[in-house]
Amino acid sequence: MERRQLEYFVAIVEQGGYTPAAQSLHVAQPSLSRAISKLEHELGVTLFHRVGRNVVLSNAGETLAHRARLVLRDLEALRATARSIGDGAVGRVDVAATSSSALEPVTSIVAELRERHPGVTISTSSALSAAEVVAMVLQGRCEVGVCGSAARPTGQGLVAHHLRDEEFLLVVPPHTMADAGPTVTFEALRGMRFVVTKPGTAVRALFDRLAATVGDMTIAVEVGDRSVVLPMVLRGIGAGLMPDGWADFARRSGAEVYRFSPPEKLPQWVVYRAGPVTGATQAFIDTTLATSSGQ
Repeated sequence: MERRQLEYFVAIVEQGGYTPAAQSLHVAQPSLSRAISKLEHELGVTLFHRVGRNVVLSNAGETLAHRARLVLRDLEALRATARSIGDGAVGRVDVAATSSSALEPVTSIVAELRERHPGVTISTSSALSAAEVVAMVLQGRCEVGVCGSAARPTGQGLVAHHLRDEEFLLVVPPHTMADAGPTVTFEALRGMRFVVTKPGTAVRALFDRLAATVGDMTIAVEVGDRSVVLPMVLRGIGAGLMPDGWADFARRSGAEVYRFSPPEKLPQWVVYRAGPVTGATQAFIDTTLATSSGQ
């Protein structure tokens, strides 16, 4: 089994077929097909079922896909470690993050990383929930994840460090609560209409919990794209619940932003697999931990 075969195999899985995989790898499709056939022969299993012009992973293929990603990550870690001995941290880091975590603390981490390690490039992938972030890291699709979770994220071989507690805020259209102070109680939400995300996010879980406790909180719009919540709030469609990373942008956009009393918070974590990591990944982890501790 060769590294090239695993790279070809993972490319077919992620690109959805032989033709797009060959194009992404800049190789001829017959060469790709021969490499996969050789791999199947060496392993003694069928990795793909051919259905017309499409391919579908076999049971053996699904098992191998998970392990192949991890093997390729580990090989890249070894190569990057050797390169970084003389050149410092260089390379690319794939980071999975929920939308609120991508805003903060990931934005601050990337800004700091740029100063400390200009040879490191960050590629972020969006995740709907903390569970999806953890899955992307454990499956080898990303090296590092940043997410909010009430409980410490867990998984076989997963390392999790607490970064900070993000605070949830109430965001309302301009001139909605002009007489309110800087903080509001949850009772102030009674009778309000809200723009909410679909189930599965931490913000939606908070809304559902408050709606059950406070009562008389209605959904005006349920959106799949969290980036449209603030524009809808600004148009007066409803109020919104947002993590504190959105506070400055929301205020600059003209919305009114209020903290809750008592505050509503959610721990944020950085997660990664135990074992060897690339120099670039280690630089991201070290910068993340230093940023969260204020160093």
